[in-house]
Amino acid sequence: MIPSEDLLRIAHWARLLPADEIERARRGVTLRTLSKGGYLCHRGDVLDAWTGVISGLLSLGSTTAGGKSATYAGLSPGMWFGEGTLLKNEPRRYEVIALRETRVAVMNRKTFDWLFENSVGFNHFLLRQFNERLGQFIALVEHDRTLDATARIARNLAWLLNPALTPSAGAHIEITQEELGLLSGLSRQAANRALKTLEEQCLIKLERSGVTVSDRGRLAAYGD
Repeated sequence: MIPSEDLLRIAHWARLLPADEIERARRGVTLRTLSKGGYLCHRGDVLDAWTGVISGLLSLGSTTAGGKSATYAGLSPGMWFGEGTLLKNEPRRYEVIALRETRVAVMNRKTFDWLFENSVGFNHFLLRQFNERLGQFIALVEHDRTLDATARIARNLAWLLNPALTPSAGAHIEITQEELGLLSGLSRQAANRALKTLEEQCLIKLERSGVTVSDRGRLAAYGD
C-alpha cells in the first residue's frame, strides 16, 4: 500500500473521492518498476490489476505470429489503463512494453471492483476515460488511412498530453525522437523531419529534454 498523499499526487481520479474511499483505494495500490524493454503484460495474459503510469513511458500494441509489431498508443505519466480488461474479465488483447525505465502503480482487482461498485466519483472518472479512449481508437483508424507522417507525430503528441487523462501533464513532455517514432509507426528519421516541420509552424519547440507544445488543440486536429 502507499500513503494517501502519494496516491493523490499520482492519481488525479483519487481527488474525486471522499476520505474513506481514498483510504480504501490506497490500501490496494503497490508500486513497480519496469526496465527498458520490459513487458508489463503480454497479449493473452489474464490481469488482476489496474495500472497507472507514474514516470517513464509505455507503449500499447501487438505482435503478429510473423513477428510484425504495431503500436496503438503511448501511455505517459498520469494515465491509467486496463479497466476494460478487468470489467470484461477477459485476457489482454494487447501487450504493454516499457520504452524506457518506467515506474507504475498497480491496483489489485478487489480494490478496483469495490470502487466500481461503490464510488460515484470513481465511476464518473471511468465514464470520461472510456469516452476519451473511444475517441482515441476512432482517430487511430484515421491515422492509418489518411494521415501523413507529420500528422501522425502531431496527433500522438496531443494524445500524450491529453488533459482529460493527464490533467497535470502541462505543455512539456520528456520523450525522444526514437520513442515518438515507435509510437507513431515511423522511423527515427521520419519522426525527426515531422518534428522539425511542426516546430517551423510554431506548434512545438524541440528541446534536449523533449518537446514543449505551444498549441495542443492544433496538434490534435492536425491534418484535418
